[in-house]
Amino acid sequence: MSSWLGYALMTVCCWGTYGILLHAGAIGMSDPEHGRIKAFLFVGLAYFLVAVLAPLGLLVARGATLSFEPAAAGWSLAAGVVGAIGAFGVLLAFGAKGTPAVVMALIFAGAPMVNAAIDMTRSGTWGQVRWPFVLGIALAAVGGGLVTLYKPTKPHAPAPEVPAEHP
Repeated sequence: MSSWLGYALMTVCCWGTYGILLHAGAIGMSDPEHGRIKAFLFVGLAYFLVAVLAPLGLLVARGATLSFEPAAAGWSLAAGVVGAIGAFGVLLAFGAKGTPAVVMALIFAGAPMVNAAIDMTRSGTWGQVRWPFVLGIALAAVGGGLVTLYKPTKPHAPAPEVPAEHP
């Protein structure tokens, strides 16, 4: 297996569990008004630990300079901002009664479409689009729609039976 594929599959597994863990954290805060924001605070702490301290430690351990190209730093910061806004959007969707199965399916079906459109616009490759690519985008859209329309729901508990009165 190519190393890029292994890393991509690692990301699929991590992001595939992200919504479920985030929803559990928000609900587990036992604070209907502020639970989502409290959960988001811990997401930020995790990003600080994993995305700030770990790479900083690796750079220092490897003797790298800590100089950065301003434009590249700006693009990277923008990526972090849109990622964080997206994570907050997930929590807001959960707060609006979206379920992890539906919210994350729509995100993971829709995000590749947005990514493809932006990348093709930036690279000027719209003229090279072939039918299998269009079919893949259409299938992603249909898949997201089907998940939304036919999401599993918990069965409602039957109403308790009221015992008949005996005269």
